[in-house]
Amino acid sequence: MKRILVAEDEDAIREFVVINLKRAGYDIFEASTGTDALSVFEREEGNFDIALLDITMPGIDGFGVCRELRSKSAALGIIMLTARTQEMDKVSGLMFGADDYVTKPFSPSELVARVDALYRRVALAQMRSQNNFQEGIVSGEFVLNLRSRVLTKHGVPVELTQVEFQIMEYFFTNPNVALNRSDILNKVWGEAYFGEEKIVDVNVRRLRIKIEDEPSNPVHILTVWGLGYKWVSG
Repeated sequence: MKRILVAEDEDAIREFVVINLKRAGYDIFEASTGTDALSVFEREEGNFDIALLDITMPGIDGFGVCRELRSKSAALGIIMLTARTQEMDKVSGLMFGADDYVTKPFSPSELVARVDALYRRVALAQMRSQNNFQEGIVSGEFVLNLRSRVLTKHGVPVELTQVEFQIMEYFFTNPNVALNRSDILNKVWGEAYFGEEKIVDVNVRRLRIKIEDEPSNPVHILTVWGLGYKWVSG
């Protein structure tokens, strides 16, 4: 069963989300506060594919829950739910480790499409692990293990989210090729993705922090001005 943790303090919105995701075939666990969400996650021993987190929950807000869940699991898919339209709120959620965000109000089709796209990435990772998929890609001092979903730099593991891993896989299979943002978006988030291209930029910023010696002066993930990004192994 596809298991989702839904944390939303507004009853009407939570009910709307739960009904539509149940119709789409997901098994839903509900929480009305950040503290409740963390308790449910612990009680179920982290056995979730995706977490949908409202940002403005009482007590521990969605950012705090996201940060805590991400520290417990790199494989969990995380989507932030927010009524805010400010750019910084969206960026903050992604920088805390979320994979995507949905801005309220949203339609049932948009919600399900976003969840389905993220679930496919999570399921792909699980399938590769269960089937002992052992292929690795070497790029300079980096090794991307497609079975364990682990990136290493000089033999030291670099923890990546599902989205970050897929971006790195796309980079590694297209070295020294200028990839535009729309290509990255379609490859990683899917052609039916409803969101904006800036989600690519935020994830690249996050990746640079994790893998570059000097994130402000990158030598591996290079910006191709007016287009997108290029991976250079060094």
